[in-house]
Amino acid sequence: MVNPFKPTAGKMPPVLIGRQDIVDDFAEGLDNGAGAPGRLMLVSGQRGLGKTVMLTELARTAIARGWEAYAETASAGMTDRLIAALDSAGPRVRHATIAPAIGIPGIANVQLGSVDVAASNTALDLRRAIESRLKKLPKGKGILFTVDEAQAAKIDELVAIATALQHVTVDQDLTDERDEEKRGVAFAFAALPSIVDELASNEVLTFLRRATYRELGNVAVPDVRNAFVETITAQGKSISRENAETAARATIGNPYLVQLVGYYMWQAAQARHSDAIEAQDVEYGIADALSQFPEAVCAPSYRSLSPAQQHFLRAMAPDYPSATTLSDIAERTGKSMSWVGKYRMSLERVMMIRAADWGMVEYAQPYFGEWIRSRM
Repeated sequence: MVNPFKPTAGKMPPVLIGRQDIVDDFAEGLDNGAGAPGRLMLVSGQRGLGKTVMLTELARTAIARGWEAYAETASAGMTDRLIAALDSAGPRVRHATIAPAIGIPGIANVQLGSVDVAASNTALDLRRAIESRLKKLPKGKGILFTVDEAQAAKIDELVAIATALQHVTVDQDLTDERDEEKRGVAFAFAALPSIVDELASNEVLTFLRRATYRELGNVAVPDVRNAFVETITAQGKSISRENAETAARATIGNPYLVQLVGYYMWQAAQARHSDAIEAQDVEYGIADALSQFPEAVCAPSYRSLSPAQQHFLRAMAPDYPSATTLSDIAERTGKSMSWVGKYRMSLERVMMIRAADWGMVEYAQPYFGEWIRSRM
């Protein structure tokens, strides 16, 4: 029996737990023709909450409707790679020259050639490549672009993509075809919550600021429990609702932990050559999952923060699993209350902490407190 749980980052899980409404909104955007709001979507959330999986599912949805999909992860040269994928013609040569000539006495004259490649206007090149590709598609179809880890993109590349998509949309609107027959473009990008404010502050990215914003959070534990039962049963094993409930609660609804716990409790049953996942398998699965989760999710999240934000989080550790008062954070860090207020807001914005009570905060990511304390 093949293990149905896939705890690899970005790997499609067997059940897209608690996310179907996002997929439905996007599908409606494709079906409703040019200008539908679901065609432009920003998916936000902390690491481990399934952003990459969501982009993959949106691409599958588009392809199933006869669209083309081009997926990129934000890094240097992203727009150039999109242009190359759309148009394999390569760089355009403006003109060629033969110069200079080098004379070698008694042997020969050698001509050195030089080629002058046209300077690139990325937004214009991308616009032309998109429109050229659209002409080859059937009426009513289009192209979906997905960009993962958008917080790592250079702002000029996001501007180039936004500018190209905006012009292509306008050009399509100017045609005499009915909306449902127009060839369209769709854009879905995923990012950590920190990029939302950056987009809002960039005047050139107003087009992207109109995107449908969907913030991923933890999945309800009953949904996880039901998904465990359905997935395991469909693949040929069994699990009681009680054991599935225990496993679901350990995940705290975190999609990545769902995959980890599911994977390891399945493997534990396999090691016993059993078709039933019992309580001991769940216990082993949870233990193995929690041994891997911190380095896979907590460590990258922590390293992405500024030294001041890390200092704030360490000051909360002595109280874990209880909440911490803001005054205690000020005392432990040796900082003012205004400093504490500033970094509290920044950490809440990126979903690392949350308010617990009046004047108190707690860690927002599962098992983050244990990981911080282990480091200290």
